Amino acid sequence: METRQVIKAVVPVAGLGTRLLPATKAQPKEMLPVGRKPVVQYVVEEMQAAGVKQILFITGRKKTVIEDHFDTDPELVRILSSGGGYAMLEELAYTETDTRFYYTRQSVPNGLADAIGHTKEFVDNDPFLVALGDSIIRNHEDGSLAEKMIRAHLENGAACTIAVEEVNPDEVYRYGVVKPSDGADLAGSFAVSDLVEKPKPENAPSNLAIAARYVFSPVIFDAISRTLPDRNGEMQLTDSIRLLIQLGYPVQAIRLTGSERRYDIGNFESYFKAFMDFALSDEKYGYLVRQYLKRKVREF
Repeated sequence: METRQVIKAVVPVAGLGTRLLPATKAQPKEMLPVGRKPVVQYVVEEMQAAGVKQILFITGRKKTVIEDHFDTDPELVRILSSGGGYAMLEELAYTETDTRFYYTRQSVPNGLADAIGHTKEFVDNDPFLVALGDSIIRNHEDGSLAEKMIRAHLENGAACTIAVEEVNPDEVYRYGVVKPSDGADLAGSFAVSDLVEKPKPENAPSNLAIAARYVFSPVIFDAISRTLPDRNGEMQLTDSIRLLIQLGYPVQAIRLTGSERRYDIGNFESYFKAFMDFALSDEKYGYLVRQYLKRKVREF
């Protein structure tokens, strides 16, 4: 059993966000606000809550604003301090942590597996988390999905542990989908016998879709090095994980519970829903937003 603590995380943020144009023409989709924070800040805070101390962002063009966001800004602090803006200073507390941030660039969008392959030197021989920078996992109970995944990964000695969520069977063609091993108990961590990238509904092995969170052991880099590009020239991470299974390595999955929800900020419909959910539950402004929506609904 692997006993190392997982203190490293990789956050891919190199996507172009074309389905969110024109909002993403000059800014990354990961920096779009959801409630009072940008999307990627929720992801980073999730990783920090799971004990991660080092985070590597895989960036692309026009992504330097992410680096600026997590950097300290002495001039802004000075202005707020001199103007008595101490309440606003509290909103910058996320920059005052012991987390160390690193950045590398995926210059050519050759797929998620290729992006993860860029992190080999950072990872070294350690197990690590991968959290897609455009997906928020919200939990309404104590503990986090990332913590559960790390614990299961180490206890099971897995090469890969995947978060999965139930989706409508008619929508499986949008996702990577896992096939649980025969007799698997889906209530906890369970073994995966196969994965299929965007299957037709009639060919899907289940309705359990990959939910933007992974824990890997370093052996994933061997699988990535053997992964062939798909017909679009991209290396799919699903194919790399499938290769792990074919090579005899154990791959596990954990299903999101009823208290956990994934928000995939991939299009305007999902973005609008995410913003409304977070705004409605905001401790400071949620009540006012709820009252406003009640009035608006009566107008229709």
